[in-house]
Amino acid sequence: MRYWSLHIEKNPKLSVVFLNYNRLYDTVRTVGQLKKLCFNRDDIEVIGIDNASKDGTTQFLESQAYWIINLSLKDNLGIEGLNLGFQKAKGEYILVLDDDSHPVDINTIDLLVQSLDRCENAGAIACRIETEDGAPFQTWHLPDSKTDTFCESVAFVGCGFAIRRELFEKIGWFPGRYFLYQNEIDVAIKIKKLGYKIYYDPRCTVVHRNSPAGRANWRQVFYPTRNTIWLLRQYAPFPMSAYYIFSRLCFGCVRAIESGEYQWYLRAVKEAFRCKIKKSRLTRPLRKNFVTLWQQNSIVHHIKWALSR
Repeated sequence: MRYWSLHIEKNPKLSVVFLNYNRLYDTVRTVGQLKKLCFNRDDIEVIGIDNASKDGTTQFLESQAYWIINLSLKDNLGIEGLNLGFQKAKGEYILVLDDDSHPVDINTIDLLVQSLDRCENAGAIACRIETEDGAPFQTWHLPDSKTDTFCESVAFVGCGFAIRRELFEKIGWFPGRYFLYQNEIDVAIKIKKLGYKIYYDPRCTVVHRNSPAGRANWRQVFYPTRNTIWLLRQYAPFPMSAYYIFSRLCFGCVRAIESGEYQWYLRAVKEAFRCKIKKSRLTRPLRKNFVTLWQQNSIVHHIKWALSR
């Protein structure tokens, strides 16, 4: 692992951490936006991690070492690469981005800090996620896209959220073994188990360009299937966990058929059940708080949603 750095404020208020992998065009855009917003801010540090890219991303980030703290990894570690950046972060709060996402303006960054300063029970702040055209990113992780007020959220989207560094460290950062996908849900559950809340602040906007560059189809089959089953095994109450897992197996099978990635589906199922999981019982209020997670892994609810359209 190679580290490149420069003189940075010893005690920045916020650390912006973003992960990169073989999307040079997107990395250049994200860095450009962050430089425009953060370059002259002594209270903000920017940390870029490169997961052993082969398309010139590594070299580009190294060229930005005069203002970005750069971690160039020798291997693609997935989200574990982000964890290395989190460990290096000195900010009281951490803003997490992807290589294809960026804050729309400096107001977003300042409001994230203000929200965490003012709400002592806020463990994390979920940003409003938009496309480049300004359309809201549709996801069950956030309140309804029509919601335009500060409110509690079930979770957050990994390409745009802020979290207390001390809390994140206590949680153990992202679950590195997940590599990709569903890691946000694991963190969201752990935040709430420690008595903190997650709030959605629609004033804080992150643009997610959602670039497909360098992303193979098999990943959409393997990681969501394996990681979701891990989540359900760990947190879902029995006997409903059996039903949710069966539903997730069906969803993964359909996706495998659609993409032709049968071998990756079978491998995901094998790893999902072979791995030892330490159960973490949720209280009844917490189980209720994550009802949307259970519904997302319920065949019955998916059928109801389809019929109601």
